[in-house]
Amino acid sequence: MSLAARNLTLGYGGQPILRDLDLNLPQGQVTAIIGRNGCGKSTLLRGLGGLTRAQAGQVLLDGDDIATLRPKAIAQRMTLLPQSPIAPEGIRVAELVARGRTPWLRPFRPPGPEDRAAVTRAMEAAAVTDLRDARVSDLSGGQRQRVWIAMALAQETGWLLLDEPTTFLDLRHQLDLLKLLRALNRQDGRSVVMVLHDISLAARFADHVVAMRDGLVLAQGTPQSVIADEILRQVFGLETKVIADPLHGAPLVLPL
Repeated sequence: MSLAARNLTLGYGGQPILRDLDLNLPQGQVTAIIGRNGCGKSTLLRGLGGLTRAQAGQVLLDGDDIATLRPKAIAQRMTLLPQSPIAPEGIRVAELVARGRTPWLRPFRPPGPEDRAAVTRAMEAAAVTDLRDARVSDLSGGQRQRVWIAMALAQETGWLLLDEPTTFLDLRHQLDLLKLLRALNRQDGRSVVMVLHDISLAARFADHVVAMRDGLVLAQGTPQSVIADEILRQVFGLETKVIADPLHGAPLVLPL
């Protein structure tokens, strides 16, 4: 499946945030979206996922305008995990993760063996199996984030869109999560699109980087082509020295 934006304008209350944006997200790769706070990264992700309706232009999912698709049809092909999702009061971890199977359930029928197996796989992948009976409200911020990731994984779609998935996670769990997402991409062929604030982690784990500023895409391409001193100066207003990571070879950003 392919995912693209054509002349896309998105905003809230009639006020555009993104204007006439064109974007092709590579299928079967990990894409990282970077940029300043408030530049439109989350709005773009919500538009791509069908949560924010286009004021103009189109979002095309495998050639289909998502504005013409039913929400269930979108949810069977694409998973979107927004920033700071809210869990129902008193819900337990296993129950929340199981909600990821909702797009696949038939009306008035309970989850089947394949749904339960998907939930188990997702909890194991996100390392939350030992929390299955805990109330989500009792968990730490990092634990809750991993539970939400598990719910997204349980949906088992070809496209996985994540808005700042490393929020609340310590460095070890950030690395574990990004390794997991890359493994899902490499092994299962899932296309991953994520908003990240850590540019060096984006460079290390992404195949494709989209750099945004003020509702526009300033650059997109490989980490080596996008994460460069002049582009970072334009995107962040920051003087940097980009060097090759001595361990992985990916661009490593040193703020000056």
